[in-house]
This record gives sequence, structure tokens and C-alpha cells, in this order.
Amino acid sequence: MNRTTVIFAIIIVTFMANAQEKLDIEKYVNFGKYREENMKIGPAQENEPRVVFMGNSITEAWLEKNPQFFEENGYINRGISGQVTHQMLLRFRVDVIELNPKVVVILAGTNDIAQNSGFVAIEEIAKNIISMAELADYHGIKVIISSVLPAIDFPWNTGLDPAPKIIELNALLAQYAAENRFIYVDYHSKMVDERGGLKVPEYTSAEDLVHPNKNGYVVMEGLVKPAIDQVLNK
Repeated sequence: MNRTTVIFAIIIVTFMANAQEKLDIEKYVNFGKYREENMKIGPAQENEPRVVFMGNSITEAWLEKNPQFFEENGYINRGISGQVTHQMLLRFRVDVIELNPKVVVILAGTNDIAQNSGFVAIEEIAKNIISMAELADYHGIKVIISSVLPAIDFPWNTGLDPAPKIIELNALLAQYAAENRFIYVDYHSKMVDERGGLKVPEYTSAEDLVHPNKNGYVVMEGLVKPAIDQVLNK
């Protein structure tokens, strides 16, 4: 094999590796889920009070359980089931920044604590959420940081004792929000039971324990809607 052939072979292998890496990232982050919708709605008009909700399945299911909340207010839902904060941070530009909203509501951290992508330290989870907040703030987008919802177990990954970890993460998020004058919406305190989980059956089912039922989302709406209105009217 001559030198030219070897160089050509290296180029081909490198190209294939890069293509595979790009494919894996596309799949890992799921950039495509909202690509067509994002293209359809395009950037916001100058005076449009656009609001984007960024999150995981708790945010995604919100639209399914109570679509009226999003439709009546014109809110945009960008939740993806199962996602950890690192995945959200990677797609934050295409699913939030490029939509040019006035406000972003960030609800994240549940799946990190559930170890969907392996163990992640609480401080690292907080840093990913903070990075999303700072990226939005840099682009002139108002930030609302939501507390992680209570949970005493994850049906898909049991035995992790998440309740104290959620409290620890929420304390970091609340402190960061206060120090940077971001609004912090405390769903946790309003929805937690005496064991540290979501109230059953008021806000979730005994089989689920993680995702709110419609009554749970109504409670969340009563907390986040005034926060959004406050930010938009500043």
C-alpha cells in the first residue's frame, strides 16, 4: 500500500468516525424532535411575549395533561422524556435561544438524580441548569428556574432515595436564583408530602410517583403563571 492510499484510507476512516459521532450526538440529544416545529414558528416578533418551557418528561407530559394552559397562553413546550440536564444544555440553543423568547422556564434535574445517564453529582446537575440560565440571560432572555418536584422513588430505577438529593439540589438552585435576581418557582414546597414525595393521590398516582396528574399540573400552573406575568410586565 503506497503513501497516497494510506492517507486516503485515514481520511475515509476519520470522516466515517466523525459522521458516526455526529449521528450519535443527534440521537443522544434528540435535536430532531422539535426541528420542524421550530422552523415553522421561527424567531419571535419584536414585541411578541414568547415563553418557552424547557424540561424533561414532566414538562412534555404537562402539554398532554393540560394542553389548554399552553394553548390559551401561547406558551411553547420543549420537554423531552428521559432527558438529563446535559442533554438539555446541548439542545438549549436550538430549542430555546433560536426561538428568541422573552422568557424561558427551566424545569430539570429529575432524570439526573434518577441516574438515567449514570451517577451525576448534585453540584454538576446544578451547574448544567445554571449554564442554561446564564446562556439565556446572555441572550437577553428572562429566566425562571423551577424547583425539582418531590420524589421518594423512581419506578424505572428503584432504591436511590432521591428525596434528600432533590432537597439539596433545590437549595443550590434557589440560592443561585436569589443571588442573580432570577425568579425561583418552588413547586416542591407546595406539592411535597411528609415522606418527601409527591402527594398521592392528590398530585400523582401510586404507580408513578414522579409525574403530576392533572391536579398537580394545576398547582404548578398557579405558581408559574404569576411568575411569568411578573417577568413579562417588568
